[in-house]
Amino acid sequence: MDLTHIIEPKTIALFGISKTNPNNPANIIYHKNVHRHCTQIFGINPSGGEYHGTPIYRSVADVPGPVDCAVFAIKAEYIPKAMRDCIQAGVKGGLVISGGFAEAGNQGLQDEIAAISRQNHFPIIGPNGLGVYSVPEINTFFFPDERFVKPLKGTIGLASQSGGILVDLMIRFTHEQIGISRALSIGNKAVVDEVEALRFFRDDERTSVIGIYFEGLDPGRGRIFIDEIQKTAKPVVLFKTGKTPASQSAISSHTASMAGDYVVFNEVIKQTEALEVEDEPRFLTACEVLARYGKRKINTAAIITMSGGHGVIASDFCYEQGIHVPPFPKADGRELKSLVSGNIRNIASFVNPIDLTGSAVDGDYLVSTRYALEREDIDCVLLLFLPFIPAITSALPPQLGYLQKLYDKPIVCYVPYLPKFGIFIEGFEMNGIPVTHSIDQAVFMLTAIKRRHI
Repeated sequence: MDLTHIIEPKTIALFGISKTNPNNPANIIYHKNVHRHCTQIFGINPSGGEYHGTPIYRSVADVPGPVDCAVFAIKAEYIPKAMRDCIQAGVKGGLVISGGFAEAGNQGLQDEIAAISRQNHFPIIGPNGLGVYSVPEINTFFFPDERFVKPLKGTIGLASQSGGILVDLMIRFTHEQIGISRALSIGNKAVVDEVEALRFFRDDERTSVIGIYFEGLDPGRGRIFIDEIQKTAKPVVLFKTGKTPASQSAISSHTASMAGDYVVFNEVIKQTEALEVEDEPRFLTACEVLARYGKRKINTAAIITMSGGHGVIASDFCYEQGIHVPPFPKADGRELKSLVSGNIRNIASFVNPIDLTGSAVDGDYLVSTRYALEREDIDCVLLLFLPFIPAITSALPPQLGYLQKLYDKPIVCYVPYLPKFGIFIEGFEMNGIPVTHSIDQAVFMLTAIKRRHI
């Protein structure tokens, strides 16, 4: 199923635009796209006329030139006819924003639009979703831009059954300085489901990591989904809900999908290289670190800290996740001791974790990180960075980013979150070192690189 024309359209026919209600979903979509994106958009309303000086067409057949994508924001019962009109006019596919289908008890109407789609090779995303965010081509998320943060450009492709969860994830990604390539809100997934989204992102040049939130797989799709994951070289991060009877009941009223047997799904996923996560923070963390480093060998880690207590906590988390923190031989510790500044030489610890203490300066952090990266018995470095240490400056993150690129070993960083620490957080992120704000999440970054099931 080719989704290119509805994710990267050159022209859009928008059904449902109102000449009197600027808050109508179709009108919001129109305003978001008409001046801000490179795709040409045509409003469709049976009464015709004009809207803000641009013509409104009575039907898709009246639109001058070919149309790639139809966006349907009209009453559910009108959509089958609108789809047939689009097929007759040569439109390539559509996004069904409207609700009122299986989630509202109208399974027959949903089956009808699915049959029209499949019989005519007219792919649709939806219904009961937000559609597609794929800048600079298209953005059908029908809420005003002033109530949303503009996502950063990146290489993480997102697909979600729930439009609300997808928006929440995109806000969190942006807050954490994580960029995305595109986002698909698949809603009731009458035709395009997790399988089709996975296939699209697998071949998408803009996407390096695939993140999918879903609540249940339709009958017969589970095995296909697993097979498609196994064919996918890109990292896949899965966030599945619907693990309890109560949540399964909520799902059926929300998107009318089957939650399925989670125990069986969980065991099967363990046999693949997909990474299943249990909550939103870990979903963000896994997507970010895999976009940065992909799949690497991670068996051993060096921990570099400014606080002994932080190092102990990190060591415990590493042990729990099967990441070895090998102590450095005494001779190696003496070598590193000779490289650091005189003010910490006799108070720091050099055995791994390396505790540079609160008296460390930038140079101490740099020589210790370089020393760890040069070691053949160390696969990665975990930095426990405390911006309140007095002699540390904002010049350090770019220099650490240079070392990471030089040695090509993963570095991940814990930085406690406060707005005043933003200059350090941004410094690491802008220089290619992923940051998280809890020690267990930092260790989880390393386990995600290993592509282990958590």
